[in-house]
Amino acid sequence: MNHRTYGSKTERQSMIARKMLTYNKRQFTENITGRTIAMVCAALLVVVVLSITYFIASKGLSTFFVNGISITEFLTQLKWDPEGEPSVYGVFPFILGSFLVTALAALIAAPLGIGAAIFMTEIFPNFGKKVLKPVIELLVGIPSVVYGYVGLTLLVPFIREQFDVLGFSLLAGGLVLALMILPTITSVATDAIQAVPQDLRNASLALGATRWQTIWNVVLHSSLPGCLTAIVLGMARAFGEALAVQMVIGNTTKLPGSLLDPISTLTSGITLNMGNTIQGTPYNNALWSMALLLLLMSFIFIMILRILGRKRMVK
Repeated sequence: MNHRTYGSKTERQSMIARKMLTYNKRQFTENITGRTIAMVCAALLVVVVLSITYFIASKGLSTFFVNGISITEFLTQLKWDPEGEPSVYGVFPFILGSFLVTALAALIAAPLGIGAAIFMTEIFPNFGKKVLKPVIELLVGIPSVVYGYVGLTLLVPFIREQFDVLGFSLLAGGLVLALMILPTITSVATDAIQAVPQDLRNASLALGATRWQTIWNVVLHSSLPGCLTAIVLGMARAFGEALAVQMVIGNTTKLPGSLLDPISTLTSGITLNMGNTIQGTPYNNALWSMALLLLLMSFIFIMILRILGRKRMVK
C-alpha cells in the first residue's frame, strides 16, 4: 500500500514537472516571438520616419545646394514670384500666415476647450460624460473638408456682409481651425483634469476655499502641464492643416494688415502649387523646402510635448 502510494506520488510529481517544463518552453517561445514581432514593428516605424525625413530633406535642401538660392533670402524675402524674370522665392508671407492662423486658432480654442473640460469634470460630470463627451468625439471624426466647406458657405459670406470685405480672410481661417482643434484640446484637457487626485480638492475645500477657488487655484494649477499639452497638440494640428484653411483664407502672398485681410500658409501654398510644377525644377524644390519647414515645425512641437510630459511626470 505504501509502495503504491509512493509510486503514485512519484508519478504525479513527474507529471507536474513535465507540465511545468512544457509550459516553460511554450512561454519561452511565446516571449521570443512577441519580442521579435515588437522589435520588427519598432524598427519598421524608425525606418519609415527616417526615410520620410531623408526624402523631404534631400528635396528641400536642393533649393539651396543645387539651385543656389540663399537661405536667408528664402526665409526673409517678402515676394513670392517663382515664374518671374528673375525668379523670386520668398516664403516669409507663408510662414507668417501659418503662425498667425495657428496662434489665432489657439487663442480662440484654448479658453473654450479648457472651460468645456472644467464643465465636464467639475461642474456637471454626469452630463458631460453622457452628452458632451460623445459630441466632442463626433467632432473629432468629421473630415477637414467638411469644416472648410461649412466655413466657405456660412462663415465667409457672413464676414463679407458684416464687414464689407472679401470674406476670405485670416479671421475666417482662424475660426475654422479653432473649431477643428477644439475637440482635441477639450479631450486632452479633460483627461488632465480628471487625473488630479480628489484628495487635493477635498483638502482645499476643508481649508475653507470655495468651489471656484478650488478649481482655479488647485485643479487648474495641478493640471497645467496637461492643459498646455492639449494646447500644443491643437496648435500642431492647426499648423499642418491644409484643405480647410485653403478654402477660406484667400491664398494671397501679400502681408495682412488686419484680421479681415486674405493671406496664405505653408500648407495652402504647397497644395495649390505642387501640381503645377515639374519635378527637379527650382520651383518644385522650393515647395519641397516649404514642406521641410513644416516637418521641422512638427519636430519642434514634438519636443515641446516631450518637455511638458517630463514636467508632468516630475510633478
